[in-house]
Amino acid sequence: MKASRVGAIVLRQFYLWRGSPQRIVPMFAWVAIDIVLWGFISRYLNTVAHSGFNFVPALLGAVLLWDFLGRVMQGVTTAFFEDVWSRNFLNIFATPLRTSEYLAGLVATSIVTSLMALVAMLVLASVAFGLSFLSYGWALVPFLLVLFATGVALGILGAGIVLRLGPASEWLIWPIPTLLSPFAGVFYPVSVLPPWMQAISRGLPPAYVFDGVRAVVAHHAPPWGELAVGAGLAILYLVLASVFFGSVYRYAIRTGLIARYSAETTS
Repeated sequence: MKASRVGAIVLRQFYLWRGSPQRIVPMFAWVAIDIVLWGFISRYLNTVAHSGFNFVPALLGAVLLWDFLGRVMQGVTTAFFEDVWSRNFLNIFATPLRTSEYLAGLVATSIVTSLMALVAMLVLASVAFGLSFLSYGWALVPFLLVLFATGVALGILGAGIVLRLGPASEWLIWPIPTLLSPFAGVFYPVSVLPPWMQAISRGLPPAYVFDGVRAVVAHHAPPWGELAVGAGLAILYLVLASVFFGSVYRYAIRTGLIARYSAETTS
């Protein structure tokens, strides 16, 4: 793997952003809407509840972390979709670029976009609603890393699905975070779910993350054992997603699918 080739993929995205600033706006617009909406909902719940419980870190913090995972996934998939939309995918792989280098470039792009969105979310949540994750120290960093690895795995999986099924299948990719959120226990403990949903939750790394974050917010000791399980699952899914993308790419090469790749059809 050559760093220069990985950097070339990232540089291409930079040129796209520089030449089309409107691509940057969605990184912050939807994030701002979520933070403001859930921030005021949390503040309202604090006014009507008399338990002394602070809903801001519990709800607004959960929204922030879940949006972070979604931004990581979209950072990978959107960078891939840019090649699909511009019908540039064949040109990319007509070069000596390796699949691993291409994926590494997508991940590097996702790191940039997700960090930009995370900083924007933290600033807005802190200024508007007084939410500061800094008070919890470095304990939250491992949780963010697990969410990041999960988002990357979902992004690579989504790219592989679109490569195999065609551009129209991108509409199957955008709803993935929404479909997973009820099982991930973003706003409530997994224990409140019915048994069949809990069984699915045990296979999702974010479920371990959000249970752990709630423990940290409640000033309890972080459940490092459960987080280790979530981290192991995230790494496993990341490896499997990469293998899946590689196998789909080889299939596209072997069958000639990649040469026929267009916005109309890939069949």
